Amino acid sequence: MAFLQIKDLHVRVEGKEILKGLNLTVEKGTVHAIMGPNGSGKSTLSNAIMGHPRYEVTSGDILLEGESILKMKPDERARKGLFLSFQYPEEIEGVTISNFLRTAVNSVRGEKDKLSVLKFKEAVKEKMKLLMMSPDFLSRYLNKGFSGGEKKRAEILQLLMLNPGLAVLDETDSGLDIDALKVVSEGVNSFMKKGSHASHEKSVLIITHYKRILNYVKPDKVSILIDGRIALEGKGDLVDHLEDKGYGWIVEEQAKK
Repeated sequence: MAFLQIKDLHVRVEGKEILKGLNLTVEKGTVHAIMGPNGSGKSTLSNAIMGHPRYEVTSGDILLEGESILKMKPDERARKGLFLSFQYPEEIEGVTISNFLRTAVNSVRGEKDKLSVLKFKEAVKEKMKLLMMSPDFLSRYLNKGFSGGEKKRAEILQLLMLNPGLAVLDETDSGLDIDALKVVSEGVNSFMKKGSHASHEKSVLIITHYKRILNYVKPDKVSILIDGRIALEGKGDLVDHLEDKGYGWIVEEQAKK
């Protein structure tokens, strides 16, 4: 069953059409990777899914478990089970990670299921241990003065605490050294791990330029985005062909059609 369906999506940014009839299906319980060259529309896709107001959907639809979310605000989409890990997380001075996380978690969970301070602390410490994060990290301002690796770990900590149905990871691997990449990947794999709450319902959409994160988070399906459309789809081994040949051969095949 599909968690996310995107049908003939056209998206314009500042008057320029970036997505030009994109079709995509992300099945429940799967890791789906989207790859493509610079300027192909990958980040436009992730922002359109989450409802960023700068990205204007001119036609097509985005369905979450069969329901259109186009008219929903980003916070409504989050409560429906969407999560977006940003490529360039914003620094927010004056807001500690602890306060931010607890507010975000309780906002998504709703009034009846709010976590107490004690339960929140227990849960967040468990997740931080997995991500090899120091306890004093919680008292720091959100992303303020963070290294690239710290910012990405903070994003994955949010993912694990919010426990969404679909995690959209927009170039989460960019700027990470090999050790940080392994830790972040372990966090994503933990999110998908069988036995965790509603794990069979979870899905991950990884948007990336490179193969390296896909060495640790194995995709069930790979879609190649070229010039605003999905140009090619295949299983996880498609990544190896891209590593060997690049994107040029796909562009040439598309030009022949």
